[in-house]
Amino acid sequence: MRSFAQGKLSGIIFDSDSKDRLSRVNITNLSSGFFVFDNLNGVFEIDAKIGDKLVFSQADHHPDTILVRNYTPIAVYLKSISIHLKPVNIFENRMDPQARLNAKKKDYSKAYGSLASNDFLALTPGLGVGLGIDAIWNALSRSGRNAAHLRETIENDYKQDVVDSRFNSALVGQITGLKGERLKDFMKKYRPGYYFLQSASDYELITSIRTNLKRYLRNPAAHALMPLDSLKK
Repeated sequence: MRSFAQGKLSGIIFDSDSKDRLSRVNITNLSSGFFVFDNLNGVFEIDAKIGDKLVFSQADHHPDTILVRNYTPIAVYLKSISIHLKPVNIFENRMDPQARLNAKKKDYSKAYGSLASNDFLALTPGLGVGLGIDAIWNALSRSGRNAAHLRETIENDYKQDVVDSRFNSALVGQITGLKGERLKDFMKKYRPGYYFLQSASDYELITSIRTNLKRYLRNPAAHALMPLDSLKK
């Protein structure tokens, strides 16, 4: 006979191959619908009753389900989705947004060198403060304007990389259950902004995705772009 007394089950979550602790793992109690995330050390604690089923899911790992039999702390091992390759072969493809930004700054160093100076005031020994020649040239010259435009483009690319790193198809597909063209359509219509993701926790991001999913399922055609032919009329 199932007990209805509720307690707390705790434990630690590991990668089954590397044995490293995993963070950003969602633990959902299928019986109550309640969910939590583990901390940066892979430690979690969730309310559950004996007989409840818990699902452990994370974007980079296969989900796993366990049955709560008692409240003894447990170790959970999740299998990685990706194939482990030598780091030298995947370094550039797995570069995080900050590393990509640093690489672009290095590649386009001229745009971040003397042309990048925005300081219009320069201190000249014996003469005090005056207008900086480099800054004036930067503001008036074509090279200066091109450098400023390039910096703006690089920084915008960085912001989009940050969004892509958190709002990715693996995570969104796992949370929404959408696949293929419907998943692409949802992600295009409800893509979050950079500044929201700067301050949003994983919990807030997932809550936002689930809220937007309800809106999307009610009216999939909402937020669709008008065809070009209709704009010409």
